[in-house]
Amino acid sequence: MPELPEVEALRDFLSDHLVGQEIAGALPVAISVLKTYDPPYTALAGRTVTGAARHGKFLDIDADGLHLCVHLARAGWLRWYDTLPTTPPKPGKGPLALRVALVGGAGFDLTEAGTRKSLAAYLVHDASDVPGIARLGPDPLAPGFGRDDLAALLEGERRQLKGALRDQSLIAGIGNAYSDEILHVARMSPFKPVAHLTDQEITTLYEAMRATLTEAVERSRGLAAGRLKAEKKSGLRVHGRTGQPCPVCGDTVREVSFADSSLQYCATCQTGGKILADRRLSKLLK
Repeated sequence: MPELPEVEALRDFLSDHLVGQEIAGALPVAISVLKTYDPPYTALAGRTVTGAARHGKFLDIDADGLHLCVHLARAGWLRWYDTLPTTPPKPGKGPLALRVALVGGAGFDLTEAGTRKSLAAYLVHDASDVPGIARLGPDPLAPGFGRDDLAALLEGERRQLKGALRDQSLIAGIGNAYSDEILHVARMSPFKPVAHLTDQEITTLYEAMRATLTEAVERSRGLAAGRLKAEKKSGLRVHGRTGQPCPVCGDTVREVSFADSSLQYCATCQTGGKILADRRLSKLLK
């Protein structure tokens, strides 16, 4: 799933390639992608793109006051073309969900792999009209977001660290992969209760979060949209690396599986050597 660093890199890419361009038209190919109908997508034709923004994991393309807001979900992506294919797309064929064509021949496709269709596109007058954007928590890379702001957000939390970091209404933009990465850098168990964090541990968590996300954004900056997925995978320390050696201590990266996702961690670095049981067993191995 694209998370804050990849979406920020896409925003940066679109700022360079899309802003200032006139839209020739937008063609929804998969009905499932459309989450709004008023204004219609035909209203984009003839408008000039004036900005590209990010809200958490949402992309926001401003076209003369109309905002095309996109959430790429688990398997969505943006594919840029300097020259769009001339063959009209066929609904129901392949991963294509939405095509935006520019005057001059360039444009982009929104695609979604797999059978679970969760990619969402909204055309609104204000980004805050999108429910998912309206309920976002603060951005962890915002210039004014400090250690004490994180402490205030975590105050009174009764969840485990992994779940809290992934809650978009608490902190915007962090998903399954980067929560694993942040916790590995912070040397904390994904199941550590937030309520048990000391003041020093909150500082450590804040520093790990800022460093991990900042480094990921910098690695992705300037890359073409098509190279961002590979860059994300190559830069991960533990997420998606089950069975491989931890880059810090050399221990084996381990996994905990859930019904529709999994997490990865290093027992030596994060849990004092304890191996976490599959959460379907709902207990720690002793």
